[in-house]
Amino acid sequence: MAKKNVSGKLALIFVAVAWGSSMVVIKGSTDTLPPGLLLTCRFTIASAMLAIANGKKLKQIDKEYIKSGIFIGVCLFMAYFTQTMGVMLEMPGKSHFLSSAYCVFVPFIGWFVLKEKPKIYHIIAAIMCAIGIIMVSLVGSFSLSFGDTFSIISSVFWASQIIAIAKWGNDKDPLLITMLQFVVCAVLAWIFTLTMEDPGAVKWNIGAVSGVLYLGLVCSGLCFLLQTIAQKTENPTSVSIILSFENIFGLIFGAIFFNEKFTLQSIIGFVLMFVAIIISETELSFLKKKKVTDSE
Repeated sequence: MAKKNVSGKLALIFVAVAWGSSMVVIKGSTDTLPPGLLLTCRFTIASAMLAIANGKKLKQIDKEYIKSGIFIGVCLFMAYFTQTMGVMLEMPGKSHFLSSAYCVFVPFIGWFVLKEKPKIYHIIAAIMCAIGIIMVSLVGSFSLSFGDTFSIISSVFWASQIIAIAKWGNDKDPLLITMLQFVVCAVLAWIFTLTMEDPGAVKWNIGAVSGVLYLGLVCSGLCFLLQTIAQKTENPTSVSIILSFENIFGLIFGAIFFNEKFTLQSIIGFVLMFVAIIISETELSFLKKKKVTDSE
C-alpha cells in the first residue's frame, strides 16, 4: 500500500510539472501555429490516445454519455481556447496563474447551477484571489491587458467545466467522459480552424510538431490517465494540493524559457492567489487532520 501511495504521489507530481510546462510549450508553438489549429491537433491526438486506452469500454457510450460529453466538452473547449489566446498575448507563467483562479469561481457557479451554497472558506479564498489578480494584472497601470482578460475568462470556463462534470458526468466512467470531452474539443477546434483560419498556409517545423505531440500525448492524454489512476490511492485533498503546484512550475518554466520577470507586487499577488487556491480546494482539511492526530 505504501508503494502505491508513493507511486500515486509521483504520478501527480509528474502531472503538475507537465501542466506547468504546457504554457511554455503553447507560447512557443503559437509562434508557428494559430490557436485553433494547435487545439485541433492537440485534442485529435489526445482523443485517439484515450480511445485506445478505453478499449472495450467504448461499448458503454450511449445517448446520455454523448449528451454529457457535449455539455462538458463545450466548456472545456472554451476554457482551452481562451487560455491559449491569453498565453499568446502575455507571458506564460502569469497567464497560467490567472487561468488557475478557476477553483475560486467553482463554488459560486455551483451555487447558481447546483444550488450548493459556498462555505466561508470559499468566500475568503475568492476575496484573496481577487486581490491577487489585481496585484498581478494591474502592475504599472489601472487596466487589464487583453491577454490577462482572456486568461481570467478562461478560469471562468474552467470552473464551468468542473460544474458541468458535477451535473452531467458524476455517474459516468471518468476515462470515457474525459475522452468524449476531448472529442468534442477536437470537433469544435476543427470547425473553428477550417472556417476562421488557414491551416494550409502554416509552415510546419520540428518545434511545432514536437509541441503538438507533447501537448496531445503528454499534457492531455497521459496526464489525465495518470490523474485518474492516482486518485484511486490518493485522497482528494492530497490530489488538490499536489496539482496546485503546477502554478509554481509554470512560473519557473516561464522564467527559464522566456526570461519572465516578476515585481515584488506581482510576487505578493501570486502568493495570495496560491494560498487562495489551497484554501478553496482543501478547506484547510489537512490542518484539521493534524489537530486531531496531535490530540490523540
